[in-house]
Amino acid sequence: MSNQEMHDVFAEWNKGELNSYLIEITRDILAYKDEDGSEVIDLILDTAGQKGTGKWTAIEALNLGQPLTLIGEAVFARCLSALKEERVKASKVLTGPKEKIKGDKYHGLPARDTTARMAVVQIDDLRQALYASKIVSYAQGYQLMRAAAKEYNWNLNNGGIALMWRGGCIIRSVFLGKIKEAFDKNPDLDNLLLDPFFKDAVENAQPAWRRIITAAVQMGIPMPAMSCALGFYDGYRSERLPANLLQAMRDYFGAHTYERVDKPRGEFFHTNWTGRGGTTSASTYTA
Repeated sequence: MSNQEMHDVFAEWNKGELNSYLIEITRDILAYKDEDGSEVIDLILDTAGQKGTGKWTAIEALNLGQPLTLIGEAVFARCLSALKEERVKASKVLTGPKEKIKGDKYHGLPARDTTARMAVVQIDDLRQALYASKIVSYAQGYQLMRAAAKEYNWNLNNGGIALMWRGGCIIRSVFLGKIKEAFDKNPDLDNLLLDPFFKDAVENAQPAWRRIITAAVQMGIPMPAMSCALGFYDGYRSERLPANLLQAMRDYFGAHTYERVDKPRGEFFHTNWTGRGGTTSASTYTA
């Protein structure tokens, strides 16, 4: 797609559920031309800077043991972009997928129509994937604030915070009103994903979300934030995760102990996995 075509897509997205400050300025940027008529976006070096707000937030999330994966991955994506010279060298050595995804989903249509129809489908899938990922990012942010409130004895008005953001900042978004409604209905809501509106929104977008991530992997296109958003969603909805093996490994190499499913929470156990380590265990803590 040309920059103008992408501008048109973002302009359309900004009329609906994705309406937000960042979609709005992306629309404007894609259409902006230099004095000589060239498109400014293509003249900007692909290395992103940062002032530290994302980094500070990710550090606080680690300190509080919260999986703020999207903001963390966004920060790391900026760090990767800053390795410009290395990436230029690597691009001449490292290879990716040889084939592009073929637009043969709709048999019987002329090739030109097939391509156009596939493009429309993929653009709508992108819209839904972006919407779902955006919801997960807000859900993670509120999860971090809940943990911080508990740690620092804050009394946060979560609905009021959403309205403050809606009043004007870079994360202004049309569905901040829905966030306020969610916390008005349930001030003790554990996670926005458990609110009926956001639960239904993410579930409805889920097929498109998975198609987009699959297509990106097959084409070798990095989509770190959307990919980790889906990974968080799948992890959060899993009653049982393979962390039992992780904890067993920690106990094996560092005697860090583990809890058991057949014992009350808060009781910790250590196994002498090799028969040589004795019964001494490391202290147990939750980071």
